[in-house]
Amino acid sequence: MITSNVSSYNPGPFLLVGIPGLEHFHVWIGIPFCVIYIIAVVGNCILLYLITVEQSLHEPMFFFLSMLAMTDLILSTDGVPKTLSIFWMGAREITFPGCLTQMFFLHYSFVLDSAILMAMAFDRYVAICSPLRYATILTPKTIVKIAVGISFRSFCIILPVVFLLTRLPFCRTRIIPHTYCEHIGVARLACADISINIWYGFCVPIMTVISDVVLIAVSYTLILCAVFRLPSRDARQKALGTCGSHICVILMFYTPAFFSILAHRFGHNVSLTFHIMFANLYIVIPPAMNPIVYGVKTKQIREKVILLFSVKSIEG
Repeated sequence: MITSNVSSYNPGPFLLVGIPGLEHFHVWIGIPFCVIYIIAVVGNCILLYLITVEQSLHEPMFFFLSMLAMTDLILSTDGVPKTLSIFWMGAREITFPGCLTQMFFLHYSFVLDSAILMAMAFDRYVAICSPLRYATILTPKTIVKIAVGISFRSFCIILPVVFLLTRLPFCRTRIIPHTYCEHIGVARLACADISINIWYGFCVPIMTVISDVVLIAVSYTLILCAVFRLPSRDARQKALGTCGSHICVILMFYTPAFFSILAHRFGHNVSLTFHIMFANLYIVIPPAMNPIVYGVKTKQIREKVILLFSVKSIEG
């Protein structure tokens, strides 16, 4: 009896199923996932390289963009390689500490991504509404404080989730119908009351993200008011153009995120296969698309990318 209780609180490895109902297609599903993941890694690495080496990109906006690129790399790398190992090698087993680590970085990356988008909205607000005070408001010291603050906030929000899981006994099945470990999916395997997990896992991160969305909306409302007060059409277009890429990234991040969360919480008629497929696309498509969007819509980055590849082609 004592041995049974000890093993309940010290669970062995879990088994990740993959995408339930599509097991026979895992090998083929893995191919587009791998291609998109490579695009995400290469795109974000190029972005980080350009921001690091190009002096003209050493501005607050591009510092926050480099944070977004690093967070996207963490988000996709934390989930996709394990997913591909399940699809292609049948490596479904994951240890309990490994599961907690993967879950922490996935949720942490999501909350931090949201906070970075909020910081970028504040940057655009200052740049457009108080352009003469931009350099005095967003000093290097202030930017570091913002970066440390949003990173620490995200850490404090997600860390309790780890402890909420470690307190649970796991004495039933250890089969997770997913390609990666996520908080509620793991908690539902426990043979104990998980009400605290459900309420904390749903309310705290969601309220945090909603507060970010509200602050972003306020920032862009003030930006639009300032833009439409500008005297010339060219000035208005230029001001809005600096926000275009950021707005695209915001829509790509929040629209599927809220859809997935609400469908997971309230969409009882939505199939599990759809849930899992959508969740997998979410951790790989935004990280792949963000550097492409900024590369296409941000003039400074677009010019540096063209210059980088033109130099490479001449050297080749």
